[in-house]
Amino acid sequence: MKHPRGHRRRRVLLPALAAAAALAGAGLTTLGTDTAEAATARQAEALDRGVVSVHTGSGNLISWRWLATDPDNVSFNVYRAGTKVNSTPVTGSTNYFHSGAPSHADYTVRAVVNGVEQGDSVHAIQFRAGYKDVPITPPAGGTTPDGVAYTYEANDASVGDLDGDGALDIVLKWQPTNAKDNSQSGYTGNTIVDGVRLDGTRLWRVDLGRNIRSGAHYTQFQVYDYDGDGRAEVAMKTADGTKDGTGAVIGSSSADHRNSSGYVLSGPEYLTMFDGRTGKALGTVDYVPARGTVSSWGDSYGNRVDRFLAGTAYLDGSRPSLIMARGYYTRTVIAAWDWRGGTFTRRWTFDTNSSTNTGKGYDGQGNHQLSVADVDGDGKDEIVYGAMAVDDNGQGLWTTRNGHGDALHVGDLDPSRAGLEVFKVDEDASKPSSWMADAATGRILWSTPASGDNGRGVSADIWSGSAGAESWSSAESGIRDPKGTVVNGRKPSSTNFVAWWDGDPVRELLDGTRIDKYGTSGDTRLLTGSGVSSNNGTKATPVLSGDILGDWREEVVWRTADNTALRIYSTPHETATRITTLLHDTQYRTALAWQNSGYNQPPHPGFFIGAGMPAAPRPTVHTP
Repeated sequence: MKHPRGHRRRRVLLPALAAAAALAGAGLTTLGTDTAEAATARQAEALDRGVVSVHTGSGNLISWRWLATDPDNVSFNVYRAGTKVNSTPVTGSTNYFHSGAPSHADYTVRAVVNGVEQGDSVHAIQFRAGYKDVPITPPAGGTTPDGVAYTYEANDASVGDLDGDGALDIVLKWQPTNAKDNSQSGYTGNTIVDGVRLDGTRLWRVDLGRNIRSGAHYTQFQVYDYDGDGRAEVAMKTADGTKDGTGAVIGSSSADHRNSSGYVLSGPEYLTMFDGRTGKALGTVDYVPARGTVSSWGDSYGNRVDRFLAGTAYLDGSRPSLIMARGYYTRTVIAAWDWRGGTFTRRWTFDTNSSTNTGKGYDGQGNHQLSVADVDGDGKDEIVYGAMAVDDNGQGLWTTRNGHGDALHVGDLDPSRAGLEVFKVDEDASKPSSWMADAATGRILWSTPASGDNGRGVSADIWSGSAGAESWSSAESGIRDPKGTVVNGRKPSSTNFVAWWDGDPVRELLDGTRIDKYGTSGDTRLLTGSGVSSNNGTKATPVLSGDILGDWREEVVWRTADNTALRIYSTPHETATRITTLLHDTQYRTALAWQNSGYNQPPHPGFFIGAGMPAAPRPTVHTP
């Protein structure tokens, strides 16, 4: 049975899981696949108001979060240094423009519930020049065994409340300048991961060591509160020589498993959960799946065996589970883990080589990223892994057999039909260049003819002149409506990221270090990042983009060109639209968690935001 968007059935919390059949020294148990019961709410972060003050030439835009735990009829007052600046409570939005105020003005917000004003929020983070710098310190460079010197660049990041104070913190991956794609031979420097507060305080630094190669496909890290204690953990693949945030070493500190080409094709592989406050390794188990025979993944030199993806999903409908995966060109294995009571529990394993589950026939359908959503409306999440989806119980749900691709979008792309949709581009010259499918069944709704490797594709409502999301891609002309009809012949200036930036609910184009507004005759520049650089070469992606502060619009985080700061931009534009913080929409929140995985893609919520949208649904969540 389908349920109205935003009012789907949920599942109740699982009872405490009993330990069983633990692997020696690993604290590992294996569960059956159907242990969940009916749910009422999903676990979410207990966030503060996330107040920001963005200075413009004529004053300050103050914006803040409307939390899912707030009542529907909550209103707000804005205070500067204890003096109220709004004449009537703010009801239709969660932003307020204070005209004529200086950049250093200090603001708080007070909720008004049933006519009673509550206490002060946290003080606003000041974006005095339109941005906020978070100081960071690059690790020391080094030299690889073949004599190549390297330094470090800030790369992908994620967010989570690492210390339980209600404010999001940043987990940042540092990549050496000699990082490699899997297809490239050569040694790399170590991958380094930092936990950083928004004031620049570094909580910890983890060094993944010489036996984890550096590059976009090797280290997919997840930041989420998996055990429900109010603080986020950090999950990563580790190996001999990984040093946690306290300096403790995992496995052998002296082992060097690199071969003469710089690949790591032997030695143990681990999965470790780290404490968000300290970086301490809390638990380590063998990585699933093991690499086994390298050639069984599609080549013999080490390219396809080390293609990893990661995500977070509410598989029981109530609490988050960790998703760790390997492979997508040929064999694919996805392992689902619970982290409860300081112990890893493997919920299920999906393997396209298995003859005992419905993974058979799903080989070769993975993308360079995954998405997580409740695609069938049963209250529990599925993993959309490219041209295939895996059900919440670890069984194959559907596959189009259209093969591998570089970009994937899952959301309510066509609000005129029930359920969610999937838009994807393909590499296979014999398969559709791009297509949209029903996310519940994989039924193709429309497709474009085969045209070779279609490397980029986006689906989002970027133009109010056509209802629903527009879809476009590198290999196809024009933009298409949700029915696949070309509705405008001029493609946007970029086929990369999107972000909600200005005051309307139509999304903007994010590419490199700029944000543009789509127009039928040309795009309008809204923001050019100052002194910043994008990541990941020609992918030109930000460090992170999403609703991490203020109201429901999205921030963009770039690294400064000298790698000494993360520069966060927040919108200076007023909006009359009021939407609950997207951090409490769990499809969007898990998308922020998987954004760093593989080829980064923008997050989509579980409901439609765009021109002509109805009032946004309010999520039902509970917080620690």
